[in-house]
This record gives sequence, C-alpha cells and structure tokens, in this order.
Amino acid sequence: MIYEIAVLPVHKEQIEAFRQAFAEVLPLLSRAEGYRGHILAQGIETPEVLNLIVRWRSIEDHTQGFEASEDHEAFMRGIQDYFSEEPKVYHLEGGAFAESEHDDVDSAASIGKAAKPRNLRI
Repeated sequence: MIYEIAVLPVHKEQIEAFRQAFAEVLPLLSRAEGYRGHILAQGIETPEVLNLIVRWRSIEDHTQGFEASEDHEAFMRGIQDYFSEEPKVYHLEGGAFAESEHDDVDSAASIGKAAKPRNLRI
C-alpha cells in the first residue's frame, strides 16, 4: 500500500469553492486503476492548507497510471486555479493504520470491542 500525500495551499477566500471543485473532479481520481480511497483534510493551524491523502495499490498506479493520464490532466485543471502556490506531493509506503491501545473507543476501528481502562496524563 502506498500513501500519496499532497499538500495543497489554497487561497484563503476560496476554500469552499475549492472543496466544491474538488468534489466535481473526484470521479476522475476515484476511477483510477489502483485507487484505494482518500481523505481531504483541512489544517487546523493553517486552514488554508488542505492535505489530500490517497491510498494507492502501488506507486506505479499513481505515477505511471494516474499522473500520466488524461484524467489527471482534467483533475488538475479543475482545481489548479485555487492554489496559492505549487502543491507538494510525496509518498509513504505502508499498510493500513494499526489499532493501538490509544485508539478512541468510539472510533470506527474500535466499534464492538470492549474499552480498556487507561490513565491519561497531559
């Protein structure tokens, strides 16, 4: 499993318009060979920076497949005008996120499992 991390700096006043434009071009991404899901998350400290994390079956599915495709060109055309600077993209290798004793008992990964008592210190 490969994670593509795209750091997307968006003009502050255009965040909502960017989200709408992203939703419109999302089918181009989600139909790509090797696509396994994504999350689009807005920064807390820097709300004008959105992070697109895409799970790919392999690096080749992303780089040689999607990035080299006409769908990628159309995907980028649909969102590029909202960027305040050039996005940065990098990749991580790894499996699914592992569950740990620190997971929130109400999270999807923990549903149906007994909660373990724990002491939290901050």
